[in-house]
Amino acid sequence: MDKEENLNPQEDVQEEKVDSETSNSDPVSENDNHEQIAEENPEKTILELKDKLARTFAEMENQRRRFEKEKEEAFEYGGFSFAKEALSLIDNLERSKQILDNDISLKNTEALKKTLEHMNVIDKNLMSIFSKNDIKPIECLNKKLDPNFHQAMMEIEDNQKEPGTIVQEIQKGFTIKDRLLRPSLVAVSKKPENNDKKDTKIDDNLEKN
Repeated sequence: MDKEENLNPQEDVQEEKVDSETSNSDPVSENDNHEQIAEENPEKTILELKDKLARTFAEMENQRRRFEKEKEEAFEYGGFSFAKEALSLIDNLERSKQILDNDISLKNTEALKKTLEHMNVIDKNLMSIFSKNDIKPIECLNKKLDPNFHQAMMEIEDNQKEPGTIVQEIQKGFTIKDRLLRPSLVAVSKKPENNDKKDTKIDDNLEKN
C-alpha cells in the first residue's frame, strides 16, 4: 500500500508563510543601522566625526593647559605653607627682643646690649634668606589702609593724620612673589571726638536747670 499522502496541503502553505514572516521580522542590529545611515548620508556622518574629533582635541588642549598651570604654580609656590610657618621665627625673635628690652633688671647692662646685637644679626640673616626666596615684608607705616595687604586691629585718635592712615604696625605682613603670604596687622588713625561741643551742651543744660 502506497504511503499516505498529505490530505491537507493548506497546512504546508501556512507553515511556509509563518517561516517567511518570522525571517522577515528579525530586528536589524544597531551596527547595521549605523552602516545603513552612513551609506545613505555620508556627508552628515563625516561632519559628525569632525565635530567629535574637534571636541576631543579641545578637551585634550584644556587638560594640557591645566596641567601646565598646576605644574608652574607648584614650582613657583610649592614652599608657600613652609614660608608661612617660618614667619613664626621672626615673630618669636621680635617678641624676645621686646621682652628683654623691657626687663628693668637688664636695663643699660652690657649683657642686654650684646644679646640684642646678636638677635639683630639673626633677624637680618633671616630677612636676607626670605628676600632671596622672594618673601618680602609689606611696608605699611604712614600708608593708607589697603584691605588687600593690611588688617586693621584698632583705631588711634590722631589730629595729624588723615583717617585710615596706618600709624602703628602690630605684626609685620609678608608677600611671596605676587601673592599675599599674610597681612600686616595694624592700627589706623581716626579723628578725635569733639569734646568741646559736648562740654558746651553740658554747660547749657546746667544753666537751664
